Amino acid sequence: MKTQLREFLTQSVGPYLAAAAVLVLLRSMGLAQTIDLVLYDLITNQRPQGSGRDTPITLVGIEESDIQRFGWPIDDGLFCKAIDTLEAQGVQAIGFDLYRDKGVGPNQECLRDRFRNQPTLVSIFNVAAGIPAVPGTPIERQSYNDMSLDADGVMRRDLVHVTGQDEATVSFPMRVLEVATGDRSIRTAIDAGTHRDAWLTANGGGYHNAIDAGLGFQRLLQFREPGSYPMVSLAALLEGNVQDHLIQDRIVLIGSTAPSLRDLFEVPHTRFHRGDSLFRVAGLEIHANRLATLIDHHNGEINQGWIMPGWGNLILVLSLAGIGLVLGEKVPSQRLSVLIVVSLAGGVAAGLSLLLWNHVWIGMAMPLTGLLSMGGAAWLRRGAVSQQHSHQIRRLLGQTTSPAVAQQLWEQRDELLSNGRFQGQQLPITVLFTDTASFTSVSEGLSPRELMDWLNRGMEICIPAVTQRGGMVNKFTGDGMLAVFGVPLAGDPSAEAEAAIEAAQEIKVGLEALNAQLRAEAAPTMRVRMGIHSGEALVGSMGSAERIEYAVIGDAVNCASRLESLEKNRHHGVLRVLISSTTLKLLRPDFIKGLQLEDWGSVQVKGREQTLDVSELKMDNAQATAEATPR
Repeated sequence: MKTQLREFLTQSVGPYLAAAAVLVLLRSMGLAQTIDLVLYDLITNQRPQGSGRDTPITLVGIEESDIQRFGWPIDDGLFCKAIDTLEAQGVQAIGFDLYRDKGVGPNQECLRDRFRNQPTLVSIFNVAAGIPAVPGTPIERQSYNDMSLDADGVMRRDLVHVTGQDEATVSFPMRVLEVATGDRSIRTAIDAGTHRDAWLTANGGGYHNAIDAGLGFQRLLQFREPGSYPMVSLAALLEGNVQDHLIQDRIVLIGSTAPSLRDLFEVPHTRFHRGDSLFRVAGLEIHANRLATLIDHHNGEINQGWIMPGWGNLILVLSLAGIGLVLGEKVPSQRLSVLIVVSLAGGVAAGLSLLLWNHVWIGMAMPLTGLLSMGGAAWLRRGAVSQQHSHQIRRLLGQTTSPAVAQQLWEQRDELLSNGRFQGQQLPITVLFTDTASFTSVSEGLSPRELMDWLNRGMEICIPAVTQRGGMVNKFTGDGMLAVFGVPLAGDPSAEAEAAIEAAQEIKVGLEALNAQLRAEAAPTMRVRMGIHSGEALVGSMGSAERIEYAVIGDAVNCASRLESLEKNRHHGVLRVLISSTTLKLLRPDFIKGLQLEDWGSVQVKGREQTLDVSELKMDNAQATAEATPR
């Protein structure tokens, strides 16, 4: 009982438990999310992107040259001058992405006055670091600049808004848009739950239990072509070297872009960028992308896309895992099953990639792993069960049969077996009996090891020719074999007879090829005699618990053996095949027309009162006759 339970667990349940464990580990260890994020980055990098030049946004970046010229931190008075210059050129709104909770230089009050009184100015604070906004900034022009980084340090998400906060706690891009347009409709709709967008959740898209992704209202960043936003340096602005069309009626964001200030972030393009240094994008440009997306929302021009929610991902994983299991189990041919499952996996991967290209993000790693792992588990289970079945059937039969026949026998075991044995029954069969000619003389010239190898090379030709046609090698008779067609499952007698003759034809071709090799090795060539006869036989398991074999008893076996040994001197060619008229009468007319037969007439076989009409199957043995080993 314990053995049977262990076999059941290891062979039937074990592969599926292993497949389920693979899925659990893939998700729990973060590998599934890593794979999905890499695929997301790849598609994002390859997908055509708009240009920042097509947006009403201009960047004033504090570059390394500005730091060298003005020092760091830069004096508040210089920022006052920059703000005045922008106002004079007709700026629509100014987003100040620099911390100035503590003033710098003698003109600190100047900057605070600008933020207190200038309606176009937006100041930032940072919730996580506890850094307040520029002192004096009204709450309706304050904003937080906190951003969301994924666990791998890549910036992919946009924290658009967090509901239930005070009036000051509004995201930097949202606040800049509201100051520039005077329109709070997007934020109002989000607070009311009526704004539609592709919002992220902890398990949405390719995220797996990413708690941070489910905080607030977050969406995937939509990137413009990196470096495409119009950008000027602080020095150029202060010197009046910025053209009016870059400022007038536009939104200007001021912030750091110098690498030494470390306000740079990896983005989906980073891992695929070719260059000597790590490609990163300034936080100022990240904010510009966030703002550009909100502007598209405001203008009704955005492709919102869609993100599969966590429950949808779960259903997809279970569905594909179930499909993999069914295809792995139910497709009759395992090779065809593998082809179908692998093709389906490729189609699913291509389809999900195409959807992602069009901003529809569905997790790919878990569904594909579910499909392939469950399909693989089914193949392993089928292989283990098939091996077990073949072993058990071979033990019961005591001889070689094809895996397909073994599987068929196992499926019908309740009908065929009684007390673990094949029941005795009378079946119509076709017997193929072979013997090696001149074996005695050959054995005299070879060592025992060489002789056994020589015989086995011949059997390697004969056995597959039989088993591949549904026949069974019942036993080996020294230097020959007894093969039977039509057992242990009753078949069409005509088809079994034709299968025996086709096996003989294949054996003849194989022996000719083998003899060519033997001659090249200066070894004795091989000649075989064969007898084929059809008739009724008693078949079933015979023996005891110590030794059991599948017995085939009857006149049909005796007649095939006698035909093989009939007039041994009348042997021309590599293979002589004698066929009884009983077998020939079973053949279809169109099949027998393709055979070249030489009538031997009626012969009396030992142990049988009635004569047999015998014919020899000719298979163009002229060349083989001339080269065959003489008796």
